[in-house]
Formats: sequence, structure tokens, C-alpha cells
Amino acid sequence: MSESTVLVLGSDPPPKLDRLTGRARVIFTDEASLADRLPTADVLLAWDFTSDAIRAAWPEKGPKPRWVHTASAGVDQLLCPALIADDTLVTNARGVFEQPIAEYVAGLVIAMAKDLYGSWELQRQRRWQHRETLRLAGTRAVVVGSGPIGRAIGATLLALGVKVDLVGRRERSDDPQFGLVHASDALNGLLPHADWVVCAAPLTDATRGLFDQAAFSRMPSRARFINVGRGPLVVEDALVAALREWRIAAAALDVFEQEPLPADSPLWDVPHLIVSPHMSGDTLGWRDALAEQFQDNFDRWAAGEPLHNLVDKRLGYVPVQ
Repeated sequence: MSESTVLVLGSDPPPKLDRLTGRARVIFTDEASLADRLPTADVLLAWDFTSDAIRAAWPEKGPKPRWVHTASAGVDQLLCPALIADDTLVTNARGVFEQPIAEYVAGLVIAMAKDLYGSWELQRQRRWQHRETLRLAGTRAVVVGSGPIGRAIGATLLALGVKVDLVGRRERSDDPQFGLVHASDALNGLLPHADWVVCAAPLTDATRGLFDQAAFSRMPSRARFINVGRGPLVVEDALVAALREWRIAAAALDVFEQEPLPADSPLWDVPHLIVSPHMSGDTLGWRDALAEQFQDNFDRWAAGEPLHNLVDKRLGYVPVQ
């Protein structure tokens, strides 16, 4: 194969693509120049996976990249009707973020169960106040999203003694790890029994606004809610109301409808809500892992081999085999 052109959207910090030297011409672009440069590229690497510029810039006709890779698990930031309709391949970063996100969720669950935030506040006030905390073993978690991230979360919670109901798009009764994977239409019946509700679903037309006032109303007052999926999966006003009215016990959000979260957002001051800046999967060395993953897939693309992590563009995620 002759030297290919790899267009990289975003360069702060730039990916380490040393293995492409002599094999591909790497060009960096920002959002303003993306539309002009797309027709010249064979491959597009969406390194800035927070940008939605690809949806606006993607050409409906004419030359365009034959392969788009995003350095994220979700592909909602880049999919648009024109990209879905054409034959361009789309891959994602499945395999990089699963265990770090699962560890992050486990940390939140432990912190909430053991009231670590309360201990820190009392320590700051120099107050000795004995409390009783929640035993995790035997509690029940509903994990929404049966892809690799949801499965890693479920497996980690199982190791803590938590009973896990995993919810996917379709029911599967022979899952080797969880036994039964519930269909999405079973969620309403599972929520009233949940101590923990963890959202790790992809953002699609079917899941947008999934956790709304009705969903929070179905949860028991002891429930804690965690979202590590995408911000628009949650109706934030409904969550704020549920927390302020003590209809659920606590929540933690790592993703938001608007990122960065504006300084005047009411979410900063909601009682019993932990806010983190979309960092649940970002561990030391994560950018190097993303660059290595892309280069491994580039080797396959250059050799004409099937790509790893191929997204079903109409579903909006990589199907679980």
C-alpha cells in the first residue's frame, strides 16, 4: 500500500504515532480546518473525542476517509446520517477504558456505602461522630449497559459481594458470567429493588433521557445512582429534584449534558451528589494506550485485514459477540 494520509483531529497533547513514520503522512487539524482537510485523508483519527465537529464537517459527496477511529468508547459525538449511510468504517477504543471505569465505579460505591465523604467532612470540623455504615455484600445493583464497560462494572461489583442485574438491549438467558442479561424493557421492574443503579449505556436515540423523573420515582429511597455513560442519558433536572426531595439517597455523575460543567450549574450544590470531570476511565498512561491501540489497528488496515472494534453504525456501538 502506498503512503496513506492520516488526519488527526486534536493535538493537545498530540498522540505518539511513531510507528506510522515512513508509512503514513500524519496531518493535524483543528475543528475550523476539518471540513477542508477531510477529502484529502484516507484515515481520520478523532483524537479529540469530545469534539462534535465531525458531524457538521462530514462530506455527503466526494472523497472522504475510508476509516474513522475515535479515541473513546462512545461514538455519539461523530455519527451523523451521512457517515452512517456511506461505507466508511468506524472503530472505537473498546478495551482501554473498561477496567479503569469499573474500578472508579467500585470506588464510588464503597465511598458511598462507607460514608467516606462524611468522614472527611467531620475530620475537617474536628468532630468525633460515630456512625454505622452500609454493608455492601448482599446489596443489589442494576447495571444498565451490557457492553464491555457494563460487564466490567458488573464483574467488579460481584467481587464485592453485590448482586448484579445486568441490563442490555436484548435478553440473554445463557450468559456465562451473569446468567441472565435482562432486556431493556425489564428495567422498570428492576429499579424498585435496586440499592445501586449504574448507567454505562451507549447514547443512542433509544437511550437518550433514559433516566428521567419516572425512572427516579421507581427507585427506592435507599438507592444510589451513578452515571459513567453519557450525560444526555440522564435528565439532569429530574435527578436534581430527586436528590433535593430525598427520593433517592445519593448520586455520582462523571458525565454531563454540557461539558465542561458550567460554574453556575445547580449540580455543583446538590446535596449528596458527587461531581467528577469525565475522568472515570482516565488512568496514568491512558493516552499512550489509545495511541498504541490505533496503531495496532492501522497495521491491520494497511494489511487489508479486518479491523478490531468495528462499530455497527446503525446501532451506535460495537456489538457484543
